[in-house]
Amino acid sequence: MPVPTIPPAWTPGLSSGRRFLTLSRKETCLFSSIWPIRALPSGDIDRDAWAVRYFIEQGHNVLLSQSFAKNMGLYGERVGGFTVVCNDAEEAKRVESQLKILIRPIYSNPPMNGARIAATILNTPELRSLWLEEVHGMANRIIKMREQLVAGLKNEGSTHNWQHVTDQIGMFCFTGLKPEQVERLTKEFSVYMTKDGRISMAGVTSGNVGYLAHGIHAVTK
Repeated sequence: MPVPTIPPAWTPGLSSGRRFLTLSRKETCLFSSIWPIRALPSGDIDRDAWAVRYFIEQGHNVLLSQSFAKNMGLYGERVGGFTVVCNDAEEAKRVESQLKILIRPIYSNPPMNGARIAATILNTPELRSLWLEEVHGMANRIIKMREQLVAGLKNEGSTHNWQHVTDQIGMFCFTGLKPEQVERLTKEFSVYMTKDGRISMAGVTSGNVGYLAHGIHAVTK
């Protein structure tokens, strides 16, 4: 499903998404989407939701897993939801029955605290408006850090193409660094990321983005 996810990947625009749907009609497809950071990619929950809504409007069944851990700051609660779009009420009953069988041995009954916090925010107009404003601000900050990181790399004298850093969206970024470069970055600059080069852009600030650019340039030049 072409929606912003973790890890970051290519997220097509409206025209590309529609072409993807046209191609998918040639096969029997069930679309599944993991949606952990809604609103954080663009700052607009409707913009981030267009693909899911469009696929449903076109009559496709969709499996949607979404989390509020990141976009509501509920890491300790791990609250989210699993939505299955079915053809009719009878199919929905069968799906629900199978889900209950799967759920029972895993966690049986989910904790209520996080769910109630999320429900309160979403169902209270004032709180929902404030939440959307804060998420929009965080998304814009992350986008700005991506731009500043690329600018910093250019200022350092890097001749590599870093466009993928700004093309990607969301909290995380695949830098394209190799494992040995990541290891150098950790040992020489105390900058930490996964060995495949994925870094959390949410942890990049105006105070450390220059240092990060310097370190990345040093291990990639």
